[in-house]
Amino acid sequence: MVRWRRLIGRLAAALVAVTAGSFVLAVPAHAKPASDVTPYVVGGTLAAQGEFPFMVRLSMGCGGALYSPRLVLTAAHCVGRTGTNTSITATLGVVDLQSSSRIQVRSNYVYRAPGYNGSGKDWALIRLATPVTTLPTLKIATSTAYDNGTFTVAGWGATREGGAQQRYLRKATVPFVSDATCNSYYGGQIIANEEICAGYASGGVDTCQGDSGGPMFRRDANNAWIQVGITSWGNGCARPNYPGVYTQVSTFASAIASAAASLGG
Repeated sequence: MVRWRRLIGRLAAALVAVTAGSFVLAVPAHAKPASDVTPYVVGGTLAAQGEFPFMVRLSMGCGGALYSPRLVLTAAHCVGRTGTNTSITATLGVVDLQSSSRIQVRSNYVYRAPGYNGSGKDWALIRLATPVTTLPTLKIATSTAYDNGTFTVAGWGATREGGAQQRYLRKATVPFVSDATCNSYYGGQIIANEEICAGYASGGVDTCQGDSGGPMFRRDANNAWIQVGITSWGNGCARPNYPGVYTQVSTFASAIASAAASLGG
């Protein structure tokens, strides 16, 4: 894990997003090494076609979720600065990234969370050049009501620490871990109001490199999917006593909605 699974670690935060012109190199959240830029679901199973139709694969090696027909919610560490960006390709509508039925749309703008510096506030919106109206969006939690229980994570990231990203979407379930417990594992690095942890003390199941930016979600009171987290970072992948660390979406729901409105909804 280390701070970028996800991509790389908190110490490598400055390297998490490197921009060269319009090109963005994303460093994953689940690995501390600056060389690790691809997180995957470890200990999971293959997702069925259509099971999570809001899932998005981003060309820099991250995941995301369709927030609105023209916006993808992802992690700040996956993108460069706020501004025009036509370098990202979003792949949607399929579990197999090589499927002939995949939808692919280019980006035209990136909005990175104000104040993001590699620690906390790990969210961003990517605006698509054309709207995707044939797929459902994933609503986000606006309160902490669903920040507990068992969550689902999904992504095309590695199936083992240091492994390669995957062609097929994978999924897994992970239990909530309290801030106090998570901080005891991470030596006080967790930002309680901005991050939420999930995973097993025994390890074995986790997001990994290449899963960065993807959603952590669960069912709400109406049995609809609701996003509670964004895959952010961790120490290695699926290691015992090192749960995954996710951006706590409910904390930033208002800011995300405001940014979305400024980008056209």
